Amino acid sequence: QVQLVESGGGLVQAGGSLRLSCAASGFIFRISAMGWYRQAPGKQRELVATITIGSSTNYADSVKGRFTISRDNAKNTVYLQMNSLKPEDTGVYYCNTEWRSMPYWGKGTLVTVSS
Repeated sequence: QVQLVESGGGLVQAGGSLRLSCAASGFIFRISAMGWYRQAPGKQRELVATITIGSSTNYADSVKGRFTISRDNAKNTVYLQMNSLKPEDTGVYYCNTEWRSMPYWGKGTLVTVSS
């Protein structure tokens, strides 16, 4: 079955950096677009970044220039490098893919940015 397992979250001060990882299994990773979403306390889940099978990327305006999404098809892993973190980046970060027309989500990893 499809599994997405996020890791790398934690507590960091404003201006700091974190790298999130999402290990994927149960589907053909190299032919699947991948995405990172986040959900802040009391808010709806929102798109952070996506990456296509050709490694084209797309970012939310709020993270452009600070976050970088990448993928390693040999490791079935997608990454989110987060620099210059702000308190408003706080939230649970989720990995996402769509396989055979069904969306799949990981359980998320918590990122907390202190001011």
